[in-house]
Amino acid sequence: MMNIEGGVTAPAGYRAAGVAAHIKGPASEKKDCALLVSDADAVVAGTFTTNILKAAPIQWTEGVCMRGRARAVFMNSGNANACTGAKGLEDAQATAERIAGGLDVPVTEVAVLSTGVIGVPLPMDRILDGAAGCLEALSASGSHDAALAIMTTDTVPKEMALDGGPVRIGAIAKGSGMIAPNMATMFCIITTDAAIEAGVLRNLLRECVRDSFNCICVDNDMSTSDAGLCFANGQAGLPVLTPGTADFEAFAEALRAVCVTMAKALVRDGEGASKLVEIRVEGAVSDEDAKTIARSIAQSQLCKTAFFGEDPNIGRLACAAGYAGVGFDVNDLGIWLDGVQVVRDGMPAAYEEEQAAAVMRQAEFAVRVAVGQGGGEAVFWTTDLGHDYVTINADYRT
Repeated sequence: MMNIEGGVTAPAGYRAAGVAAHIKGPASEKKDCALLVSDADAVVAGTFTTNILKAAPIQWTEGVCMRGRARAVFMNSGNANACTGAKGLEDAQATAERIAGGLDVPVTEVAVLSTGVIGVPLPMDRILDGAAGCLEALSASGSHDAALAIMTTDTVPKEMALDGGPVRIGAIAKGSGMIAPNMATMFCIITTDAAIEAGVLRNLLRECVRDSFNCICVDNDMSTSDAGLCFANGQAGLPVLTPGTADFEAFAEALRAVCVTMAKALVRDGEGASKLVEIRVEGAVSDEDAKTIARSIAQSQLCKTAFFGEDPNIGRLACAAGYAGVGFDVNDLGIWLDGVQVVRDGMPAAYEEEQAAAVMRQAEFAVRVAVGQGGGEAVFWTTDLGHDYVTINADYRT
C-alpha cells in the first residue's frame, strides 16, 4: 500500500466539489456544501449514530444504504437538520431530489448528510443554491474542497488515499467535538474502485468501524448526525472481491488502515486538544473486556485532565481501569507510559517522576495497561481535556 494524493477522487470514476452557500451565516465565505459523485453505478454501505434522536438526513441515508446502491452523497455543514420534525425529512428529500435531477439518477441513490447546530430548520434556499453550485463545480480534483466544506469546529481538513496496486481507496472526514463511541459527530466518506457486493462491503465496513471510529473519544457525547459511508464502483476493472481470498484480505487490510488513520486524525484535531493518547490494554480475558477497560480510561475526565496537565498521576489511570466493570486480579496490574513502567503488581513501580512527566509532555504518547488474565487486547485513542474545550463549546451557537 502506498499513500497518494487525491482523497475521495483518487479512485477511478469519482468527482467531488465543495462550495460556499452562506449556511454558516450571510457574511461567511467558508465552504459549507459538498458533493461526491460516482460516475458509474456503485454499491454503498453505511454505519450511523446509535443515538435514537437521529437527524433527518441520517434517516434518509439509512434507507439509501439499506438498498445498497448509491451514486452520490450531498453534505452540508453549519446546520444538522436534527430535531426538525417532518419538515426536516421533507428538506432532506428535497435536497436529494435536487441532486438526483442534476445528475439524472434515481433519488433513492442520493445520500444526504448534515452537520452543525441542532434544532434549527435548514435554510433551504441556501442549501439548494449550494447543491446547484456543487453540481457545476464537480471535478476529479475536488476532494480537498469537499473536505473543507464539511468542517465545523475542525481546525484542519482530513483526507487521504491509498494505492493498493490494483485498486485504490480514498477518504475525507470531519469531526472534532461530540466524539464518543459508538460513532461520533463525524462524517467519513470512503471511496474505492474495487468491485464488491453490497452485503460483503456492509459487513467489512462494520468491522473496520468497530476497530477505528468506535474506539475514539474526545468528550463522551454522541451526536445525532454521525455517519460513515463507503462507495465501491468497480471501475478498477477487476473481478469482484470474494471473502477468503488473498485479494479480499489485502483490500480489508487497506480499508481498515484508512479507517484507523482517519479516526486518529479526528482525535488529533479534537476540540481544544493538545495531545493524542493511545490507550492499549492487553492480558484481558477477551478483546471486548480489554476494550471496556481501555474505554474507561479514555473517557475518564480525571485521566484526560491529567494528560492536559502533563501529570503522571498513576492513581487516576489505575482507578479508571478498576471501575471499568471488568474483573481482574489487581496484583497483576501493570501500567506503562510509553516505555516507563509506573505500576507493577498493582503498586507503584520504581521509576523517575521526571521520566514519566517527560513522556506526558509529548504531543502523542501511549498508556499501556496489562491485567494478566488472558490474551484479550484492544486499542483506544483519546485526547487531553483543557480550557479551550470549554471555550469552544460554551458559545458554539453564538
